[in-house]
Amino acid sequence: MSPTSETAQGGRRLVIVESPAKAKTIKGYLGPGYVVEASVGHIRDLPNGAAEVPEKYTGEVRRLGVDVEHDFQPIYVINADKKAQVRKLKEQLAASDELYLATDEDREGEAIAWHLMEVLKPKVPVHRMVFHEITKDAIREAVANPRELNKRMVDAQETRRILDRLYGYEVSPVLWKKVMPRLSAGRVQSVATRLVVERERERIAFRSAEYWDLTGTFGTGRTGDTSDPAAFAARLTAVDGRRIAQGRDFGPDGRLKGAQVLHLDEANARALAAALADTAFSVRSVESKPYRRSPYAPFRTTTLQQEASRKLGFGAKATMQVAQKLYENGFITYMRTDSTTLSDTAVAAARAQVTQLYGADYLPDAPRTYAGKVKNAQEAHEAIRPSGDRFRTPAETGLTGDQFRLYELIWKRTVASQMKDAVGNSVTVKIGGRAADGRDAEFSASGKTITFHGFMKAYVEGADDPNAELDDRERRLPQVAEGDALAAQEITADGHATKAPARYTEATLVKELEEREIGRPSTYASIIGTILERGYVFKKGTALVPSFLSFAVVNLLEKHFGRLVDYDFTAKMEDDLDRIARGEAQAVPWLRRFYFGEGEGASPGGAADAGNGDGDHLGGLKELVTDLGAIDAREISSFPVGNGIVLRVGRYGPYIERGEKDTENHQRADVPADLAPDELSVEYAEELLARPSGEFELGHDPQTGHMIVAKDGRYGPYVTEILPEGTPKTGKNAVKPRTASLFKSMSLDTVTLEDALKLMSLPRVVGTDAEGVEITAQNGRYGPYLKKGTDSRSLESEEQLFTITLDEALAIYAQPKARGRAAAKPPLKELGNDPVSERPVVVKDGRFGPYVTDGETNATLRSGDSVETITPERGFELLAEKRAKGPAKKTAAKKTTAKKTPAKKTAAKKATASKTAAKKTTAKKTATAKTATAAKKTATKTAAKKTAAARSAGSED
Repeated sequence: MSPTSETAQGGRRLVIVESPAKAKTIKGYLGPGYVVEASVGHIRDLPNGAAEVPEKYTGEVRRLGVDVEHDFQPIYVINADKKAQVRKLKEQLAASDELYLATDEDREGEAIAWHLMEVLKPKVPVHRMVFHEITKDAIREAVANPRELNKRMVDAQETRRILDRLYGYEVSPVLWKKVMPRLSAGRVQSVATRLVVERERERIAFRSAEYWDLTGTFGTGRTGDTSDPAAFAARLTAVDGRRIAQGRDFGPDGRLKGAQVLHLDEANARALAAALADTAFSVRSVESKPYRRSPYAPFRTTTLQQEASRKLGFGAKATMQVAQKLYENGFITYMRTDSTTLSDTAVAAARAQVTQLYGADYLPDAPRTYAGKVKNAQEAHEAIRPSGDRFRTPAETGLTGDQFRLYELIWKRTVASQMKDAVGNSVTVKIGGRAADGRDAEFSASGKTITFHGFMKAYVEGADDPNAELDDRERRLPQVAEGDALAAQEITADGHATKAPARYTEATLVKELEEREIGRPSTYASIIGTILERGYVFKKGTALVPSFLSFAVVNLLEKHFGRLVDYDFTAKMEDDLDRIARGEAQAVPWLRRFYFGEGEGASPGGAADAGNGDGDHLGGLKELVTDLGAIDAREISSFPVGNGIVLRVGRYGPYIERGEKDTENHQRADVPADLAPDELSVEYAEELLARPSGEFELGHDPQTGHMIVAKDGRYGPYVTEILPEGTPKTGKNAVKPRTASLFKSMSLDTVTLEDALKLMSLPRVVGTDAEGVEITAQNGRYGPYLKKGTDSRSLESEEQLFTITLDEALAIYAQPKARGRAAAKPPLKELGNDPVSERPVVVKDGRFGPYVTDGETNATLRSGDSVETITPERGFELLAEKRAKGPAKKTAAKKTTAKKTPAKKTAAKKATASKTAAKKTTAKKTATAKTATAAKKTATKTAAKKTAAARSAGSED
């Protein structure tokens, strides 16, 4: 059935999708008779603050946006930035004969469709139109086979939204009072932060252990070739039957777990190596087993994020942004899915390409199917795959850059999933010999040969560990048999040290969240983005490092809201939401138990037990956030370092101190914001305390008599004068102290009174030009410069501020002013070629700080990055995120239009003059009304400010 021919007889149909890009693509497939519009995401939501709540609501309802006393009724408001779009949709609907709601087929999309129904109130037939790929056939099939709105899915999403609002708006204010203003808590973000903090705690508690072993290079005596090497390496595994200790045998405390293994130190290892120098070795056993590896399942949301991180250097957010564009432009199926299932159409397309590209030998007899690994997978989508009933190869798409790379990854994975297993052999060879001191030593070597690569011809999965061996790597051993003699060409002693648990990366955190069944895969990218933006976590390379602030937040939540950050709590909540979606549970009783601790199954101990981790996973949030007397803010934010030194998280950042404040022995020092918690050792803390800090009295200004001091401020070291007591600091007669930043070549412990007076004398008048315009030398945010009227010229060094003469300044101004950028500075660091653009990536110093660039795209380093520690992978990731955002929107057109408006001023003056008198009279009448309105607006703004900081806190996923 052709939608186009049908609409010629059936009237006009309005199709509403979520994004403008999707609307444009779908419109091309439906043709005349269809109007395709975008809702541009949600058109309605819980209010972001009291100012958005209708006047009839007061008290707690106004603060929360949810009426907890009346069955948790949500207060929905149309988003301010969507009102114009809603008007447009209503106008389009008024001229239409049918309405198709074509939002995404997940809980979020179903909720958007329901909100559209509630706001638009259609009086024409309404259909729920769903599709998993944006292709011509899929869209026409969706039009021909609509379904009803799934109210159960809407109920589950609404319950999740209300829950997240209550969690965020009730717990976040506790953080403001006890830790720091403007913080946020969230159901999943808090648990994700706790995971990162716990890993850092493990690293802090970790104690490295040293262990040694031997590596022998053994020769067969034959010439050898690629299939039969002449020599191979083997590692010592046992001495006199006792296994040699390896890294896995040591605990995080650095101690050996069991006494049955032999722990070699350096002396013993070297002595054993020397004793084995002239030993005759032989093959003790050869064990061969068949090797088989099956292909990986097609991508779902989380596995795509992990693999894009490993292979392309994309963060989770960048991956989803690029995937969204591919989906909206019809290249891939829907990218938010828990499923690894492929449709019959997709399986046929993949099998056809296997035969076409690799030959029939690589095609299994029957299609492969993959069982879903995600518990209670909620979406009805397929796995992420190329769209259509015939897959376009990457070269056929015409894509470039990040979109090409991600499409290629998805295409390869999908095709490989329908290929044969890789098969081969794995071999373990054990070599033995007796040392000169009588000890028996046994070495072991393992090898792998692949006789048929199967799916590996198309695709091999990456690894989280950069040192891990990939599946397609072969290790060939010589063809030896039991009893064969071998000659030890070299035996070396090797020292090793156990390593602290690796920090999470975006990929491994996504994997951990999914394995613990915390949250939903479709929300992981936004959750990681949230904890980075909040400052709870920052990046060093690709590693996620918790800030000291996050330690304080997690400390509070664990001690006083233990159940809310318990890992099982969130997983059980997801189960409950799934039950609501299936109609097996009701939303209101469930929310009542969570918030009030009431109803069947509530914790017998009340909120306190639910809070500290005992009893039911729901129970009494309201009581927990009401009684805060037991929370000691100072204790929550204090962490002992050692030697009497304590780290504290203050309002303006972390600092360390020793001794009581205002006592003689009190010491205090700020801690660098980008310091990883596991790097704050006692030795480093002592070094920070020993550095110059506080005020340094430099002496009195001979002219004014004011004391001049040097200080270390928030924006670096500076000098200032101390004004006499009684000097007015505010008002018309206020006097500001002279202040100047130190030059880059100066430091607090070396700056002199003479230096300070020179610095505070700036700006310096250099002289005047021929027209009498004054030229001054000044030090600004971007360095030293000359200023003449509005014309500024940069100086080469700070010292020139005091030495440049009038003639030299006039010579500079005689030169034409350089347009655009100054001469390019040399790169600070080279990172190698970008995997997307294949251009060299370097770190440069720019006007707003260091940034990475490949010559086409620039990306500023984030707060957790530094020139010294940034890795190539991190640089590539920053560029990928910048490309995914697209070019910045230009506003020049608006300015041009504005300038053209007053073109007919003269003509309008006469007409306006006659109306002025009448307007004055009217103005007097309305003045009183305006004053009353202004007072009302002021009151509303004040109420809004109190809840503004909680805006994002209640929106989790």
